[in-house]
Amino acid sequence: MRVWDISPGYLNRQSLLGEHRELHGIVAILTQGKKGYARHPETMRWSGFGWALKQRHRLLAAEMALRGYTDRSAVLTRSRKDQWPDVYIDTPFRQFQILAVKYKDKEPGRIPLPDSAQALWRQHKYSVLARNPDLYASIGRQVARTKPSDDFSTLADQLAELLRIRPSDGGIRNALQHMAGYVNTAAEKGSKVNAWPPLKLLQAIQQCTQDGKAPYLFQSTALSELRAWI
Repeated sequence: MRVWDISPGYLNRQSLLGEHRELHGIVAILTQGKKGYARHPETMRWSGFGWALKQRHRLLAAEMALRGYTDRSAVLTRSRKDQWPDVYIDTPFRQFQILAVKYKDKEPGRIPLPDSAQALWRQHKYSVLARNPDLYASIGRQVARTKPSDDFSTLADQLAELLRIRPSDGGIRNALQHMAGYVNTAAEKGSKVNAWPPLKLLQAIQQCTQDGKAPYLFQSTALSELRAWI
């Protein structure tokens, strides 16, 4: 039983759908008193964090939708709004290592598993921009000073924590407008883009990336995770 803490974009099809199934299993145990896996460490760490389970489900559903899957099973738990479990089974950095072994010679996820701080930052930068522009600039400068061979475990854990923070509406719009700069179809519309509702703009960006017009953005966590907050 596993609910990951890194972006669902890193999961391959089997892991993505598997986590979705197992998350619903945890919800059933916690809300219906079912005994199967009730004492499993994964179940226990989510106990009392109903809102976080619902939000993790929204993140999974957003990634599934980006890949063409339809989710028809809502999670309605609500306890401890905006709070997440304060323990991990494995740290986010360790989760990347586990997936690297698991996916050897197998189908990868949408986002390649990072092999450096630079790769990890490229994948997360717009998600961070949506939450804190000052921190976005600070982390960018920090990463620029690192070497590709440097340890990036602290950064991996920091970014996973940051993506748990609810972005403001203005933050989401700011990130999407920056992303739109890489998308020819949207960028050609100039100032009209600024008037689009966030969901419409995100959907246009998603469509262009899937059409191969913005490969840089296709490996961004923001491409799916921002949908879970709109």
